Amino acid sequence: MRFSVHKSDILDVLSKVQGLTGRKSSLAITETVLIKTVDSGITLMATDLESGFEGTYPAEIETQGVIAINARKFYEIVRDYPNDNLILKEVDNRWIEIGDEKVFYHIVGMNPDDFPDAPEIEEIAFFEMDSRTLKKMIEKALMIGGGSSDDKRAHIIGVSFERKITGDEKKIRMVSTDGSRLAMVDCRFDAGFELPEGPSILIPKKALNEVNKFLEPIGDVKIGIKDNNLVIKKDAETIIVRLLEGDFPQYSEIIEKEDGHIIALEKGKFLMTLKRMSILSSEDYKAAIFDFSKKKLSISAANPELGESKEDMDIDFEGDNMKIAFNPRFFIDTLNVIDGGTVILFLSGEDRPCLVFDRDDDSFLSAIMPMRV
Repeated sequence: MRFSVHKSDILDVLSKVQGLTGRKSSLAITETVLIKTVDSGITLMATDLESGFEGTYPAEIETQGVIAINARKFYEIVRDYPNDNLILKEVDNRWIEIGDEKVFYHIVGMNPDDFPDAPEIEEIAFFEMDSRTLKKMIEKALMIGGGSSDDKRAHIIGVSFERKITGDEKKIRMVSTDGSRLAMVDCRFDAGFELPEGPSILIPKKALNEVNKFLEPIGDVKIGIKDNNLVIKKDAETIIVRLLEGDFPQYSEIIEKEDGHIIALEKGKFLMTLKRMSILSSEDYKAAIFDFSKKKLSISAANPELGESKEDMDIDFEGDNMKIAFNPRFFIDTLNVIDGGTVILFLSGEDRPCLVFDRDDDSFLSAIMPMRV
């Protein structure tokens, strides 16, 4: 096997697959990228056994072949290589030579036959959507992490992906939770849009994070679901994600906006107040008291190890006084993914979640549960 490739054609993708190949696994072969020669160039593959990536890139092929090479070391070689053109050649016993007469590497490869097979995905119904829109949806859904590292509950480590078709209204929805809060983001399509029907699925959060790295702010992507796999295609690249088994909790009651108080706040001012009130928080003392009274919101925090803080805000509130404990960090996370300048807080009781959304864009909603103190 011998081929030459431009550094600029593969550097970016080698950087992006590090999230897959750098993950701990019992199989050393998953730390490699598999490189195959094809008529149009080379195909590069990477996997962490839950997600798989495949992309085809231009190269000049002298002799055909396939190699498996350590992904981290290959990326570092390509990244720091002084020239744009790299020559790779396989020699005896799976050793690989990279370079020219001035810069030369002789590194060991692995047996490409040990590389896990990619799922065979055929006859799949794709739908197309804007890559930037999907990227923003994922970022908002991943505002909520996967909980503790030992939490294996599917609805905590996964994001619900739903296709909703009601008459002429068609949309996809992503919902995530960590048990203390919920994030919901919608993307609506025109009536004539072809959206294949199908059940809700659970996508691993860590896999969605890897998918997000490959999404560009321009262009379209194709999305398909077949058997137990989510497939995302763009240009000459394909990502296949193995879905989680399990059910996402019913959340319709949590997001209801009936019989409550609507409070409009300037996002920037509210965000800075929350940041100041979270300065004294710690792992053991995360709560702040939100005291809603006529025309005023007082937020206070107390930490026996550090001290106390309190700040007042003028708000348009005429209801009965309410004191509710929340984690201010959850509000900060929510405000950071809202684009508009005015946010709405919807409150329906001291033991009910606070709903937070953009006044001018109802495609995203966050539900934050009160804390017990």
